[in-house]
Amino acid sequence: MEAVSQRAAGPIVLEMVAAIVREQGFLGEIDGKIGDGDHGINMSKGFRLAGDRLSDGDGLAHGFATLGDTLLGDIGGSMGPLYGTFFTEMAEALEGADPIDAVRFSAMLRAGIASIVDVGGAKVGDKTLVDVLDPAQAAFDAALERGEGFAACLAAMKDAAAAGLESTRDMVAKIGRASRLGERSRGTLDAGAASCNLLLATLADGLLRELRRGA
Repeated sequence: MEAVSQRAAGPIVLEMVAAIVREQGFLGEIDGKIGDGDHGINMSKGFRLAGDRLSDGDGLAHGFATLGDTLLGDIGGSMGPLYGTFFTEMAEALEGADPIDAVRFSAMLRAGIASIVDVGGAKVGDKTLVDVLDPAQAAFDAALERGEGFAACLAAMKDAAAAGLESTRDMVAKIGRASRLGERSRGTLDAGAASCNLLLATLADGLLRELRRGA
């Protein structure tokens, strides 16, 4: 069975923190085209704070829980509640699961996505992070149903997330500040989708590394 222990996967959360901090400018640049330009700053602030509260010895569930608590408590705007709830729900889905296999990962991601839809009300095509999450989940589950291993499911998820991000370029925003622009919001990526793709790619890469290490 392909699986990763909670402890081995824990440091991936710090890698996710580092990715958001590193790409702060890129995320802000995207957001500035159709939003208020603060997505990179707010995300970087929240993830930095969470990173300061984490260590390499923390398991994945604990890392996600810390991210969730920090983003809910210290980040304003729409992304704080969305991502805060996302990570909190995924942490809860991982409680008692050790090691983490593809079935558990799928359930974890599904719980996180459900929370985002519940909080934000977005659906596919609204030009939000749901346009990354929904195809990512679908691709992961399709690979799982075909009998593919955890690594192949993660690779499929990563590819679908990247394609989902690119799909937002030609969408008209239906939710958030950008929705006020109407057709003028078409032609640029969505900042929330960009940060979501970055997080899923970093998570997938980290888990793939650990799966190879344990093979």
